[in-house]
Amino acid sequence: MNEKKEELIQETTEQEVQSEVVVEEAIKEESLEDKIASLEQQLKDSEDKYLRVHADFENIKKRLEREKYQAIDYASEKFAKDLLAPIDTLELALASSNTQVDAQELLEKVKEGIALTIKSFNTTFEKHNISKIETDGEFDPNVHNAVMQVDSENHKTGQIVSELQKGYMLKDRLLRPSMVSIAN
Repeated sequence: MNEKKEELIQETTEQEVQSEVVVEEAIKEESLEDKIASLEQQLKDSEDKYLRVHADFENIKKRLEREKYQAIDYASEKFAKDLLAPIDTLELALASSNTQVDAQELLEKVKEGIALTIKSFNTTFEKHNISKIETDGEFDPNVHNAVMQVDSENHKTGQIVSELQKGYMLKDRLLRPSMVSIAN
């Protein structure tokens, strides 16, 4: 009877051990399934976050592109506004020519209007970093355009004799070279 008891105890113990193993495997399976589900959720969250960031980036890129083209389109707006004063001065000069005054007085008023207009243009140019190219001294092919050579006893060969058309620079960039005559 002892042997049967021992056999029963041993069988029960083996069954308990097998049950424990089954339970442990079930727990492992559940925890593996939980881990898989957790990792899948993290992956979905990461993909969603990536897609949102990518969409935000694309929107910012499009907005910056649009703003860049607007800046290019309206870059000269300030300069154009500043040119309104000289055109107003010219229009006033033209309107004043319709008054009944003698020719000499009219000529003086027109000269004065032209001088004021030129001053207004020069002020606007200075404001926007446009400067006149100097034509005193030596010829510089980078900023001067020699259109003719003349004989001159007062100038050395290669020196500028006269300016035929003014040249201008925008900051360090050449807008238009000065047309000059140089000495032979």
